[in-house]
Amino acid sequence: MTLQSMTGFARVEGTSGRTRWAWELRSVNGKGLDIRLRLPPGFEALEGDVRRLAGETLARGNLQIGLSVSVSEAQVEAVVNQGALAAVLALREQLAGMVDPAPLKLDTLLAVRGVVDFREADESEAERAARDADIRAGLSEAIRCLAEMRRKEGVALAGVLLGQVARIEALTATVEADPSRSVFAIAERLSAQVAMLLQGTTALDRDRLHQEAALIATKADLREEIDRLKAHVAAARELIAEGGPIGRKLDFLAQEFNRESNTICSKSNAAAVTAAGIELKVVIDQFREQVQNLE
Repeated sequence: MTLQSMTGFARVEGTSGRTRWAWELRSVNGKGLDIRLRLPPGFEALEGDVRRLAGETLARGNLQIGLSVSVSEAQVEAVVNQGALAAVLALREQLAGMVDPAPLKLDTLLAVRGVVDFREADESEAERAARDADIRAGLSEAIRCLAEMRRKEGVALAGVLLGQVARIEALTATVEADPSRSVFAIAERLSAQVAMLLQGTTALDRDRLHQEAALIATKADLREEIDRLKAHVAAARELIAEGGPIGRKLDFLAQEFNRESNTICSKSNAAAVTAAGIELKVVIDQFREQVQNLE
């Protein structure tokens, strides 16, 4: 399963009879799946389908979904007012001996106000059902296109994240291999500090000093932090290879990466280790920023 970004855009449009419609979907980062929907009047019944289809495909992201609908030139139909027509015909009969008895012509009837009305033709139930089916199919296609765009961005993000994980691994190796961490270097440095403390005085207990020095050396050791960083690197690679909605898990790992780098910087007693620790923090911050884009 591939990774998905939470950022994407899709637009799908089409026509159904005299109706032209267009779906537009925009997606950005979000803690959960938050859908903001804008439907034109008369299409409110689609809301349930929109939320269901989006929830079946997408796990996280702030989603804005809009539907625009326009109708082409209206089809006009003539409607005969039967009551008005009957009244005109009755009047003709009533005036049969007083006016020209020639048959009534269509243009004469059309000239009589109220006999014939012209109005926009209503859609039939079958036409409305076909229109709504087409719009729902367009929604499915728009969600598919959005998910595909998010997937492509997720693939690109996976490459970026793996590069950053590799950099974290390399910096961890730099810290681990630094000469200041060798037993000889630590012992030499502590011996010099103890010698300075004992110089010119006999009031200090040498055994106690050596015990304290050993304790300080233990606390200053970075073995535990290095081992945890290596474990986090392996876990990050495993998650990225697994794919799917892993953004929150990687965000937690980024916090753990940051914790270990902070500890390395605080324990460091060598400029090279401090520099590597600071660079670790920079790379980890970049890693976490990218993780925020993942589903």
